[in-house]
Amino acid sequence: MSDVPKNAPDHCPGTESEDAGKGEACQGCPNQNICASAKPKGPDPDVADVQKRMSSVKHKIIVLSGKGGVGKSTFTANLARGLAQDENKQVGVLDVDICGPSIPRVMGLEGEQVHQSGSGWSPVYVEDNLGVMSVGFLLASPDDAVIWRGPKKNGLIKQFLKDVDWGEQDYLVIDTPPGTSDEHLSIVQYLSTSNVDGAVIITTPQEVSLLDVRKEISFAKKVDLPIIGVVENMSGFICPKCKNESQIFPPTTGGGEKMSQDMGVPFLGRLPLDPRIGKCCDEGSSFFQEFPDSPATMAYNEIITKIQAFCEAHTSDKETGESAMETT
Repeated sequence: MSDVPKNAPDHCPGTESEDAGKGEACQGCPNQNICASAKPKGPDPDVADVQKRMSSVKHKIIVLSGKGGVGKSTFTANLARGLAQDENKQVGVLDVDICGPSIPRVMGLEGEQVHQSGSGWSPVYVEDNLGVMSVGFLLASPDDAVIWRGPKKNGLIKQFLKDVDWGEQDYLVIDTPPGTSDEHLSIVQYLSTSNVDGAVIITTPQEVSLLDVRKEISFAKKVDLPIIGVVENMSGFICPKCKNESQIFPPTTGGGEKMSQDMGVPFLGRLPLDPRIGKCCDEGSSFFQEFPDSPATMAYNEIITKIQAFCEAHTSDKETGESAMETT
């Protein structure tokens, strides 16, 4: 069995294939020698360890965007903070943006370190019910560059999934880098048996962003990753004083909602551009607590409610399916 998920693009045979590093598509790939020499071939035995570890996490949400700079990490952080407003819910954030880990700064955890115990790595906690894990905690300095090839990045992602002791979690929100490459294939592969709820895909209104986001939606469909919905970020500027809204990035082709309709995926809503969101991210503080009456806070809460409803429906469908199989 190849490590490339079902229906993934055909050009890469996968590191577990007998053709790894030897096929025509492998010519010129920087990882050709690594794939060709990797032994043993066959299913990754760690997938079962990931499944066991993830069995204590009720809902798993992957945040994606084919485009960089659309506010994906900001959305991840605010989604997690919004979910954690319910003190009865345990929420985790896993940052698999290996080369650009911004979650520690956004969550106010810059400079923190990972601790290890007999049960594995312990997340770094923002609140009693909100934990975070990121490669940023493993760097000596926030300015250090992570210069790794694909196999090493994939190895760390796998280690995060099977070695971090999340305990009993209601939600795990996974922040990913832009694109449809190693990190995305790895996270989908390793979680393939762990009942991922789905992906939230972030875009901005302009066509230059939508072009790449369409590719991300196609990627999710090809690897059988459910799409919770699309969020249009920075859809308008909200003046903090007068609360009036103006268009900074006009949607020349209809924006995220039109694209969602064209591609047959749900549209979750629009998030306005409030400069205080950026300020809270820089300071590592909660936008929800600092500005509870902001139109952006209200928009976030509406989107979070839709995501929660999707996750609950996914759990219900899964339990119904399992009951039907047991009856059969």
